[in-house]
Amino acid sequence: MKQMIFAAAMSLQFAAPSAHAANGDVAVYGLDQGQRRHSALKQINTGNVKRMVPVWNLSLASNHAQSQQPLVIDGVMYLPTADATLAVDALSGRQLWKTSLNYAPDVFGVVCCGILNRGLAAHGGKLFRGTLDAQLTALDMRSGKELWRAKLQDYKEGYAATGAPLVANGVLISGISGGEYGTRGFIAGFDPDTGKELWRRHTTAAPGEPGGDSWPGETHKRGGGPTWLTGTYDPELDLVYWGVGNGGPWNAAYRKGDNLYIGSVIAVRPKTGEVVWHYQFSPNDPFDYDGTNELVIADLPMDGTRRKVVMQANRNGYFYVLDRATGELLRANPFIDKITWAKGIDMKTGRPIDTDDTKKIRASLTMEQAIDVWPSALGGKNWSPMSYDPSSHLVYANTLNIGFPYKTVDPEYNKGAFYLGMEFTSLSWPENGNRGYLKAIDPVSGKTRWQVPSAIPNFAGVLTTASGLLFTGAMTGEFLAYDSKSGRKLWQFQTGSGIVGMPITWERNGRQYVTVTSGVGGVYTLFSGDERLKNIPTGGSVWTFALMDQ
Repeated sequence: MKQMIFAAAMSLQFAAPSAHAANGDVAVYGLDQGQRRHSALKQINTGNVKRMVPVWNLSLASNHAQSQQPLVIDGVMYLPTADATLAVDALSGRQLWKTSLNYAPDVFGVVCCGILNRGLAAHGGKLFRGTLDAQLTALDMRSGKELWRAKLQDYKEGYAATGAPLVANGVLISGISGGEYGTRGFIAGFDPDTGKELWRRHTTAAPGEPGGDSWPGETHKRGGGPTWLTGTYDPELDLVYWGVGNGGPWNAAYRKGDNLYIGSVIAVRPKTGEVVWHYQFSPNDPFDYDGTNELVIADLPMDGTRRKVVMQANRNGYFYVLDRATGELLRANPFIDKITWAKGIDMKTGRPIDTDDTKKIRASLTMEQAIDVWPSALGGKNWSPMSYDPSSHLVYANTLNIGFPYKTVDPEYNKGAFYLGMEFTSLSWPENGNRGYLKAIDPVSGKTRWQVPSAIPNFAGVLTTASGLLFTGAMTGEFLAYDSKSGRKLWQFQTGSGIVGMPITWERNGRQYVTVTSGVGGVYTLFSGDERLKNIPTGGSVWTFALMDQ
């Protein structure tokens, strides 16, 4: 079903967005191809941000989690929800068109973890998005008309597509989610004009393939390896970096071995899907630590030289810096205070140094008593993306301070049901009450420059600007601005529901705007048991702000 409102304004030309944001637009997921989420805009700064006020607000008519990042191209804002795609006049908030998705009733029962969509790709006058029933669709940017649809996999087996696709060297690339359901992960490349599948790269290696001997028997067939967050493209090297998620089942004793390529980053050629190099953050990954968190590329001063790197704050609690041409491990430092699963990372081998508890968990098909593990499966940082400021060479992230009791049980596969092989009953909370921190982190040393504690952890993305501002959101609904140098809070606005999306900033006609979506939901809401969330209203909306006229 499609609702369209046309006006004279729609006669504007819908030019194809460039690879990088131009003229103040936000044309790609992550604000740029390196997923740095940093803007050069300076009109709103630390001195005047207190004058920032709402310009418009639009209801999204949805009670699901609003985890998306909007795009702004030629004066039009595009954004997805779990079940629709919208085009909005960016200056007024007036809806221009809306294209809805009609899901079968059983779709919502086989989606983990939250009914949501994270973003769009734009290329050649088309918008691309994934769907909860594991399809990839293309829409006309002018009208919202669906142009083609490609099936990724069978949603009834637990597959879904919630991440933004990526266009790299003319190829549309999509990942897949569903690692908790006994699925087999992959990324796939498509012709953006026709939807024809060009290649498919599975992320659990089969016998006879490189890494195939890291799986016992046929466990790779239901071995997980989801690719549910968006990859990053380096046009200079013509490499796409894509994170690979957890093994299936979580019970690692059932699939002894490293289990390539779970818990890894793979660097692939966008034209062919060829794996050029890989690095495995968490071999065998019993704890759902994944390798899917955003991969940020930067030119980082290190050891007296400037290195071309790709960085990740992994859910396992370590911050990794890799050479993005070769995959060489350059740094691996803890960025959270409490890590009990590993003693550290061996820089010679690149492998974690297991604690005795982790050794026991890896070897035990079943356990009589649970072992407390930190961080929890939510990670030291969940999927909510960080920002990298190239002037300070710091990253800014919402981090977590949560553990969980881990007890293995015999795994049992049932189509469309969780396939974990572990008993999940609760989470473990910190004694000081601070379940999360907004942190400024030095990626070279791993040291925290400043931090802001939060009793209810934040799951919003982080945005920084060249004027020294940092924007993020709280589960309790506040949209927040900080001084990125000190962590001092400068401004806040209550949006009416929890923020779990990604803020953006953009410019039109010489005026800078900041946009964020609001609408509580997602993995913490579903699995934390946090009673305080009951008082946070649901309901999705978009808020756009600018400086109040003097």
